[in-house]
Amino acid sequence: MKKLIALLLALVMVVGLVACGEKAPAAEKAPEAEKAPAAEKAPEAEGEAEVLEFYHGYFHAESEWPAAKVMRDIYDEFAAQHADGPVVFKPIAVENRAEITSNMVAGQSFPDVVDLGDTIPQAAIAQGLVLDLKPFIDENGLQDAVGLNYTQNLVDGKIYTVHDQIETRGLWYNSAILEKAGASVADLATWEGFAATMAKVRALNDGTYGYAAGQGSFKMMTAMLATVPGGDVVLNSELSADVINSEAFATAFKTIAKMDQDNGSAYTTDNVGNLMADFNANGMAAVLSNGVWNASGIAAEYADVINPMIFPGSVSMASAGTGICISSGMSDAKTELALEFMKYMVSEEVQAKIFTGVQANPCNVTVDLNALATESGDAILVKLADACAQANNANTIIADVQYAWGSDVANIIINALMECATAGTDIDARFELLQKELIALIG
Repeated sequence: MKKLIALLLALVMVVGLVACGEKAPAAEKAPEAEKAPAAEKAPEAEGEAEVLEFYHGYFHAESEWPAAKVMRDIYDEFAAQHADGPVVFKPIAVENRAEITSNMVAGQSFPDVVDLGDTIPQAAIAQGLVLDLKPFIDENGLQDAVGLNYTQNLVDGKIYTVHDQIETRGLWYNSAILEKAGASVADLATWEGFAATMAKVRALNDGTYGYAAGQGSFKMMTAMLATVPGGDVVLNSELSADVINSEAFATAFKTIAKMDQDNGSAYTTDNVGNLMADFNANGMAAVLSNGVWNASGIAAEYADVINPMIFPGSVSMASAGTGICISSGMSDAKTELALEFMKYMVSEEVQAKIFTGVQANPCNVTVDLNALATESGDAILVKLADACAQANNANTIIADVQYAWGSDVANIIINALMECATAGTDIDARFELLQKELIALIG
């Protein structure tokens, strides 16, 4: 029976699609991009239609990131549908939506609507600036439409954000390399089997290696926590001395660190994107720890041998994250349109576009991804659907602890893992140093 481990700190969220292994925004921007406006907006003049401003982060040029154009088109279509209404919907693409939000909260206000992609400022919650979306979701029967948001983003009985995409992670493997090493994907079903298979790959001595360690190792360590005794407690807790000193935390770190050391320091990086080409384009690595979006990066010559799988122990990582947040201080008309926009974004029609156009795992669990992929005839979408289906049906689904513990904590752990990858490093001693670093960080 599927077991869903939902983090207690659900408000600390993901960075949307720009994630581990995904192309990060470059300097080029689409014309729609804007800088932060003033924190306070002038009220609409009497007789004029009200304006509902929506800040989002899809400012990239289509040539740079096609998915950004798909999302802007989705927003523009909603604006067109309501162009003649009492409230004008105005999407605004910005680079600094988190900064805009933070500045407005400091002035005791909040954006009308924002696809935040970052932690909701606690001050915004404390001041009651953010609308609770749960009553609207319940009244309209949108539980399946919002999917994981309904559990992962539930805090004290309230839902302050709904993300239209689920950041979903697992592993990808090269079956040709595994076969050459005398192994198969079935051997990767357990962590013991994973380690043994990587040893067989290294024994080939033909320039191939096991996996991209470092940032990818941190995701693997998180997944391993779901399979070791006491790991579920760690995954459900905020970072504390008890967590840092727990046997489960030690077991997961040291096990992955030993595999990283065996794998070799030459194949470790703090950004898995730096080694993606080794796996997707050059056929040099047997396994890659990455998200479902990796489907779109596979070179044509490796399309038949690179396939998705979930983490050993039937574990997947799926994080709802922070998405659409709505101000609680608007007029009834603006609030009504804002809620209608949230409903629109999780509708089957829009969610299908997010799957086929953005190539992300949609939040709406009623969308038939396999049917969409088959209908499209697109090999990339078929792999994407397979990756999403495996992740969605894993025995254990966890959220990424990075968004509960913070990126600073993640970076410290990643750095420790990278140091352990160096031959001769005393893993036990480095773990003791890591414990001290983390305890000093949390005070």
